[in-house]
Amino acid sequence: MCAYRQRKQNAYNSPVNDPITHVPLAAGPAYFEHIQRLPSKFTATLRAEPGNRFNFTAVSVHAAGEKIGYLPPDVSAHYFAPLRDTEAECQGRRAPVSAHENTGVDVLLDLTGVPCEP
Repeated sequence: MCAYRQRKQNAYNSPVNDPITHVPLAAGPAYFEHIQRLPSKFTATLRAEPGNRFNFTAVSVHAAGEKIGYLPPDVSAHYFAPLRDTEAECQGRRAPVSAHENTGVDVLLDLTGVPCEP
C-alpha cells in the first residue's frame, strides 16, 4: 500500500467515509449525459493525460467507451506517474441524486488496488 493511501485510510476510521473507496469524480456538465447512461455500478478505466494543459498530472476516467471526467487534481497527482505508460481499471458507481444536488458529485470511484505514489 502506498504511503498516500495509508495516510488517507488512517485519517478516516469509518469505511463509509473511506477516501480511497469513495473518491468523487471531477466531472463537468459536458459529461453529465454520459454518466446518466451508465448503469448504477460499472467498471471505469483510468488513463494519464500528459498533454492536459489545465492539469499536468491529469488522470481521465472512462466508462462504456466514453470519457466521463477526471480524478480531482489533488488525487491525480498520486496516480499520474504509475498510469503514465499503462491503464488501470477500478469499480465505479453513480452517486445518489441527493449527492448531485448537495455537492455536484455524480460518480464515486473505488481506487483500491490502483497503483499510486506517495
